[in-house]
Amino acid sequence: MPADKSTNQSVEKAVSVLESFADGQPLRVGDVARAAGITQSTASRLLATLEAAGLVERDPITTLYFLGSELLTLAGVAINQNPVHRVGRQIAQNLASELGLGVNIALLRGAELVYLCNFEGRNSPKSHTLMGQRVPLHATSIGKSTLPGFSAAARRELLPLTAFTEATITDAVALERETALVARRGYATEVEEFVLGRASVAAPILDQLGRIVAAISISGPRTTIDLETREAELARIVIETADRISSGLGYHGPAS
Repeated sequence: MPADKSTNQSVEKAVSVLESFADGQPLRVGDVARAAGITQSTASRLLATLEAAGLVERDPITTLYFLGSELLTLAGVAINQNPVHRVGRQIAQNLASELGLGVNIALLRGAELVYLCNFEGRNSPKSHTLMGQRVPLHATSIGKSTLPGFSAAARRELLPLTAFTEATITDAVALERETALVARRGYATEVEEFVLGRASVAAPILDQLGRIVAAISISGPRTTIDLETREAELARIVIETADRISSGLGYHGPAS
């Protein structure tokens, strides 16, 4: 038993080391130690092991560590194995090309969403990919569209709500009001609640048992997506697209 406990703790520490790079910045050994909550000697030892496995790499000039290319292989395998990605990827790519706007699919993981794929249309360019990034549920349309799938008690566990802009929902009453609106309409919207200058509309994706497991959004610059005049049109499109992906996952509507 002591050996098992020691092994588990080593794995947990190694995972903490990898997670310390989640913000995308290269780090020194001391930075990793502080972020992972371990000693500097332990961080140095784990980084050396992870470097040998290709999971982290070190710049020979700055000696800063960053995530290694071997993770690309593992991430690619994980994404391609995911049924939501397999069903929705081409659908999302085609829609982005058709609309000229961004189309994103994210997977529900606990109290967050993780982006599986994103495609930018000609009118909504980005210099980076969202794949693998986590997004809060209360501040984006893609997150808010999943809220009806949570119990009231589970939504209370999201508190306190972080404010990203002045428009972000930050109190429980407003969150419940928004959840009721999303449940009634079947889609969610967001205007500068997470990032200034951006807006989006989203709908939930259901698995074969009717559970909300992911969501899809149409997004872009606020002036380009123009929800003031196009909300009904884009809401219809995103709901139909989410239904198409849900059908591909085996969902055929509520049981009679």
